[in-house]
Amino acid sequence: MPNRLAGSTSPYLLQHADNPVDWYAWGEEAFEQARSRGVPVLLSVGYAACHWCHVMAHESFEDPVTAQDMNAGFVNVKVDREERPDVDAVYMAATQALTGQGGWPMTVFLTPEGRPFYAGTYFPPRPRHQMPAFRQVLAAVSQAWQERRSEVEAAGRQIAEALAGQGLPPGEGPPDAGSLEAAVRALARVEDREHGGFGHAPKFSSSMVCEFLLRHAARLRLDAGGRPGPGPDGGSSDGAGSGELAIGIASRTLHAMAGSGMYDQVAGGFARYSVDRAWVVPHFEKMLYDNALLARVYLHWWRLTGEPTGARIAAETCDWMLAGLRTPSGGMASSLDADTAVPGPDGATHGVEGYTYVWTSAQLEELLGGEDGAWAAGLLRVTRGGTFEHGASTLQLDRDVWADPAQAERWRAVRGRLAAAREARPQPGRDDKVVTAWNGLAIAALAETGALLGRPDLLEAARQVADLLLRVHLVAPAGSEGGAVEGSGARLRRVSRDGVAGEAAGVLEDYGDLAEGLLALHAATGGAHWLHAAGELLEVVLAAFRQGVDFFDTPADGTDAPLQAVRRPEEPGDNAYPSGRSAAAGALLGYAALTGSARHREAAEAGLAVAGEYAARAPQSFGWALAVAEALADGPREVAVAGPDGAARRALHAAALAGTAPGCVISVGEPDADGVPLLAGRRPLDGMPAAYVCRGFVCDAPVTDVPALAAAIGSRPGRESPAPP
Repeated sequence: MPNRLAGSTSPYLLQHADNPVDWYAWGEEAFEQARSRGVPVLLSVGYAACHWCHVMAHESFEDPVTAQDMNAGFVNVKVDREERPDVDAVYMAATQALTGQGGWPMTVFLTPEGRPFYAGTYFPPRPRHQMPAFRQVLAAVSQAWQERRSEVEAAGRQIAEALAGQGLPPGEGPPDAGSLEAAVRALARVEDREHGGFGHAPKFSSSMVCEFLLRHAARLRLDAGGRPGPGPDGGSSDGAGSGELAIGIASRTLHAMAGSGMYDQVAGGFARYSVDRAWVVPHFEKMLYDNALLARVYLHWWRLTGEPTGARIAAETCDWMLAGLRTPSGGMASSLDADTAVPGPDGATHGVEGYTYVWTSAQLEELLGGEDGAWAAGLLRVTRGGTFEHGASTLQLDRDVWADPAQAERWRAVRGRLAAAREARPQPGRDDKVVTAWNGLAIAALAETGALLGRPDLLEAARQVADLLLRVHLVAPAGSEGGAVEGSGARLRRVSRDGVAGEAAGVLEDYGDLAEGLLALHAATGGAHWLHAAGELLEVVLAAFRQGVDFFDTPADGTDAPLQAVRRPEEPGDNAYPSGRSAAAGALLGYAALTGSARHREAAEAGLAVAGEYAARAPQSFGWALAVAEALADGPREVAVAGPDGAARRALHAAALAGTAPGCVISVGEPDADGVPLLAGRRPLDGMPAAYVCRGFVCDAPVTDVPALAAAIGSRPGRESPAPP
């Protein structure tokens, strides 16, 4: 019989709806029940694409005996970390403090007030690898609670006090030019020059760090009066020291990932990370946020250097997002699982990691024939012994097959046959909840790629995602009528599913990332309503999430009581995607440049102050904050393209979108267009549309020709993008 999770919005929680565990969703009901029964709360946190979450669920949560122990001694709460990142952040900090490490599944034992007193991650059903069995943990915690409850509660209070005391340093200000250069040199010291990327295994994409590096190189080139141009090994030709270093690091990393097993060479899109240093074997889950960030940075790499791999990977990744993650409601699903459900010889279904994606040389020859099969095996590094498990290999692109038209055409034909055959295999599960923040990242990637590469289908997809979020996720306050309306103080919900918003409130990253996406849509289309909607979201950020120089992840009027018993969540650094603080800073800075609002710019600078403390010491943990700091250091530059619609205005708009100036903001439209401050007072010149470029409260003379605009904002000569739709 289904438990309380059966009505959840989260596919991850729904996966546990038939467990014999008497699960509660996160909420006051669970904690009230714990107080009434006088038992601890067992908090289990995971997410749908998590391999070891599935393993622990199968081993323990589906086991009737284990479930009986859980139900007898605890109130059991299941949380989807993607739906409730605030809950995850607070108790992950506790888990790391108590154990020295963290990860998912995360298992935390709480007092009925919400204070943690014992924590861990995965627990096996039987003792192994110096880990106790899960039932042993349950018995020990239950016994301690029954026999030494006052000591346990005192420990919970001490842990909560310690966590609450871990405040962030205020910082003296955003990273300055010296700090940004020091961050580049710190990254150079940990770069893997042999394989690309940073450090050793496991190796993550570092998309936000690469974005920072590209922006750093672009800013120095522009300051030196130089035009973009590739140098040896992807280095720059501007001789600007850290700029040359930065673009070399980014180019090596992006080249390596593009040909790696972490990139889906058949269908596009990136897996979560590589388990090895050489990018051969991925952890096969595919996340929306990774792919949105990577599509954008590959596009920017092409925009800066002209490297065709960048444009190809950006387009293929966007195409995969639409093919693999688009939902019937018009949004983007969260992820594909690492595992594929495969029937075993016993008739039961088992999750097998990577099953959908890997190949043996025999399978290639059977599908493609001897000649093409052997050619494909060599091209894709499929070996007889295998590079993965059970003699199978991941697919890596051994060389730049795209440089030779004949080889490229052969690869397209082979890839099409591989894709068709792979489609007939069992497919990984999909977490189809729509997360506001990650969809905001997708809007920015789709809008920019569509505009720069002349893909109106991608731009239309970005519009549809934005429409869904503003229509479904933006909810009017209780008691108001007519839904979310302008000026109503409407708030975001974190997720939706099947076009219905969930109950979880939006957190800071949701507001920042959605505003960022809307500003990208404004730049690509000129639509004033996107700019206005971003402004409404940022007003909520300033009113509800900012307190002095601090930015919290939950609103002042929306932090759950159990979390308040520990601490109000605030995340200083960027992790797999921009932190709420960094996301908000970027959107606030862009909005300030578009509107002239000193209030928004001051808030953006406050949001970057923590990064100023750590830029040189921990640049890998502040990638997006450093990228935003580069935009701040560059101005950011403001471009207004004013005049009647037509070929001339579209050419100027295309050149503006191709600009490499970090954080460059763009408005395009008729002079004095309503609701677009950057177009106020902007007039055509001699009847021709004109582009106005400003930086730091100083404006250049307006220009009507593309080369002059390109020189001002770093568009590549002869590489201006196709005219936007």
